[in-house]
Amino acid sequence: MNERRVEMAARRRASGSLGVRAAVALAVLSGSQLLIVVDATIVNVALGPIRDGLGFTAAQLQWVITAYTLAFGGLLLVGGRVADRFGHRRTFLLGAVAFGIASLIGGAAGDQLVLVGARAVQGAGAAMMAPAAMALVMDVFAPGRGRTLAFGIWAGVTAGGTALGSVLGGVLTEAISWRWVLWINVPVVAVVVLLGLLALPRPGGVQTSRIDVVGTTTATGGLILLVYGLSRAADHGWTGGTLLVLLGAFALLVAFVFLQATLRASLVPADVLRSRTVVAADVVGLILGVAIYALFFFVSLFLSTIQGKDPVYVGLAFVPMTAAIAVAARFSGALADRVSPGRLSAAGAALVALGLALLVRIDPASSYAATLLPGLVVAGLGLGLTFVPLTTAAMSSAGSADSGIASALFNAAQQIGGALGLAVLTTVSTAAAGTTGVVTAESTTNGWRMALAIAAALTGVASLLAATLIKPGPQPAAGR
Repeated sequence: MNERRVEMAARRRASGSLGVRAAVALAVLSGSQLLIVVDATIVNVALGPIRDGLGFTAAQLQWVITAYTLAFGGLLLVGGRVADRFGHRRTFLLGAVAFGIASLIGGAAGDQLVLVGARAVQGAGAAMMAPAAMALVMDVFAPGRGRTLAFGIWAGVTAGGTALGSVLGGVLTEAISWRWVLWINVPVVAVVVLLGLLALPRPGGVQTSRIDVVGTTTATGGLILLVYGLSRAADHGWTGGTLLVLLGAFALLVAFVFLQATLRASLVPADVLRSRTVVAADVVGLILGVAIYALFFFVSLFLSTIQGKDPVYVGLAFVPMTAAIAVAARFSGALADRVSPGRLSAAGAALVALGLALLVRIDPASSYAATLLPGLVVAGLGLGLTFVPLTTAAMSSAGSADSGIASALFNAAQQIGGALGLAVLTTVSTAAAGTTGVVTAESTTNGWRMALAIAAALTGVASLLAATLIKPGPQPAAGR
């Protein structure tokens, strides 16, 4: 009887029919992803009240965002390897608890140092949750329709969180207090942890291999310096100090790559690095990170700065794009068994490029329905179509023992792409806006049009890379 139950459960996971426990597990994991994505945008809306309430200067205020970004981006690889060694479930729950406690302390902060420190701990918690959560999706759902359905839902939640962060941040800040943009996380974390204890699969054991201390140090230091340097470039330009930080990041990351090729107990397994499909998927993910960050950043600036819209309006403006991502992700899941991941990713990236190209038409008098909406919907369809096959390709060579680090690499690629894209495209758009000598609404919009055009061209390159380099391969098996 027990054998028959196991066989029936395996068939349900592969066919896409979710059992109650699997559905609860997916809700928990998607909820954690929602927390991470919302937190990346919700605090931005509250920066003005935070500055006034705690006495930040303009230069100091950036650390409310940068502290989270540095910890999250810098510790992703470490979080992925910790999850693989000590258990995906344990690491996920520990990261969620750290995220919740930091949110509680940050919301109650009475001075600048406490708030910035809490934001750094939030980022560290997110760096543990994100790779562990994606690895747990691989553990819960077998290859096939069940897994593609799960990743489709994951993609919809990710997209929805980006828009929800702006809307929720505006509502909470205006109606109650800026502190609630952090406190709102606490009850969500409590539910995630409680249900996670009940529904997430327990590890079958832990790895006994040594942790690559030198590789961990060089990777973490290099990523932290890289994210900081790119954030500094976006805020202060490509000064000598910025270039020195980026040079240090480059040196550490080159050392890390060299060490991974020579050490036996490396942070990133050799099988993952040798897979052309995995590397190509991560590169395409990096370029899509540029596109996503550029789209949200420049369209948000256009609506708020040029057209004078409030934060709630700006957040609601992205809702159709969110819906398009959810619909396309569900459709992508249905196609995954019949179309190769390379072709599906290439088609999705081409749609994202087209959506960005449509947004290049913006001018100060543009209407939302005629100019912005078509581009947002087309880009959303492309992102939804791309996410499932690209994630599958990025995880293609990772079994359960390495799925955390494979997930971390994929997440890190998108984070680096977003930070790098914003730094470079902001510089380009600022330079283009000032070519006439007088910065006006029209010249500023011209600069943003150029940035969106470059993002569209890069995403077109990503489409070609996906079509030529991402090949179908064996999917890693599910865990318990």
